[in-house]
Amino acid sequence: EPLADLIEQQMRIVGTSSFEQDTLIVREIVEREVEKSNATMERGTKIVQRIARSYKNKRERVPLKEVITLYDSHGIPPEIVREVALAEGAVVDLPDNFYSLIADMHSESGPVAEEDPFARYRDRISALPATRKLFYEQPCDMEFDAMVIDFFDGYVVMDQTLFYPEGGGQPPDCGMLMTAENMVRVDDVKKVGDVIVHHVTGGTLRRGDRVKGIVDEERRWSLMRHHTATHLLLHASKEVLGAHIHQAGAQKGLESSRLDIRHYKHITPDELKKIEIAANRMVMADQVVDVKHLDRTRAEQLYGFALYQGGVPPGREIRIVQVAGDVEACAGTHCRSTGDIGFVKVIRVEHIQDGIERLEFAAGLAAVEYVHRIESLVAQAADVLSVQNENLPATVSRFFSEWKGQKKEIERLRQNLVELEIKNLTLETVNSTPLLVRQIDLSGKELAAIGGEISGKGGVALLANRSEPATVLLMSGTEKVNAGEIIGQVCSLLGGKGGGSRTMAQGGGPEVHQVDLALKVGRERILEALRG
Repeated sequence: EPLADLIEQQMRIVGTSSFEQDTLIVREIVEREVEKSNATMERGTKIVQRIARSYKNKRERVPLKEVITLYDSHGIPPEIVREVALAEGAVVDLPDNFYSLIADMHSESGPVAEEDPFARYRDRISALPATRKLFYEQPCDMEFDAMVIDFFDGYVVMDQTLFYPEGGGQPPDCGMLMTAENMVRVDDVKKVGDVIVHHVTGGTLRRGDRVKGIVDEERRWSLMRHHTATHLLLHASKEVLGAHIHQAGAQKGLESSRLDIRHYKHITPDELKKIEIAANRMVMADQVVDVKHLDRTRAEQLYGFALYQGGVPPGREIRIVQVAGDVEACAGTHCRSTGDIGFVKVIRVEHIQDGIERLEFAAGLAAVEYVHRIESLVAQAADVLSVQNENLPATVSRFFSEWKGQKKEIERLRQNLVELEIKNLTLETVNSTPLLVRQIDLSGKELAAIGGEISGKGGVALLANRSEPATVLLMSGTEKVNAGEIIGQVCSLLGGKGGGSRTMAQGGGPEVHQVDLALKVGRERILEALRG
């Protein structure tokens, strides 16, 4: 019985109201996965058969390394490998602890640890008190007062800060720090434990300095809008595509951001429009963005593990952000309400890997600027064609149809030209072999047609044009003349290169004034070959 039928039966026994997802979508997901699994196994079986035959012919067992590669790279279980290989008469080296070996191998070759840029400062930073995070308390403030508690190698630590540190796919804030006699620029901010470390340029600070911090307001608002819009788009995607939607990754930017979601098929243009409309309806609803701190266990009881779509934060207490219907553990900066986003524009959707769709979007003023750029492109295109914007699609379609018709007509005329040129050709005969060496100012395609006509009758054709750069073609229908060997010398006289097979070689070069000499030398080489 089909797997989808079995799953649907179980859902109905339990009660479909107990499941977030509609049974029709569950069926479609399962049927697609079964289809992909069958396709994978079909491809995999052919690979295993080929490998098994190879080792059988060598009278060797299929080694463990091959089985591991088939499992890791192609997803073929070792039991299937053994079964298919056995049918081909080959023996597989398969130990009983295969899966344990795979687990050990993966744990030993785990992700390479990134170099810690603060390794040399760890002890110094860990001795400092935790930085007060004003960017959570006053996310819409852009100025603050603080005291420098440490400064080293261009890094400054203050008792409190409005500067958000890089994290969770959100870039850091930038801005200025000012004292009574100095001003430095903050160009990067990192969180090291509970301490916020700012990298500054343009001057130095001292412990005990009182500073005024000014956050780059345009940058902060753009990042907050994009971050808040990420939550809206995720919730809108669930509304349109189904409850199975889950975040696979996100990256916030100033001009655009991206949201990767897990979905079992490509998102259609119509679905994309619906997602964008749903997100902007939430913007217009101007719902308050709720931020609270909860005990981890209590948060999981209330909202489930869907909280961790953006990653699992450390600690017993976690920061919960609710944006419209989306509830996640999130450490980023957000707008006060969805209305502060202003406008969300989905730029494109991209299928980045099996089961993952990437939504690229812009929010706030960045979205408006994107729309302006598109409008400008449309206006420019309409201006070129001297039509109104609304008439552009029909005009482009008409021009494209006419262009295709003209292209066919040009191709027909070119063919006629080639046929006429062939008719008027006078070939010389060398040892019963037709030979043509000539400059003909046609394109490479036409030269190939002429050369093919001659070589097809056992002859040799060396043709060139005086385009910029010059094109040279040598086609041979006789074993005596190796086109690939001769073309290099011919093209070198034009300051270029050439290559090819015994029967057809081509090349060219920029020194067009040397075409006559190149043809002369090429002819001499051909004559030598024909005369033996």
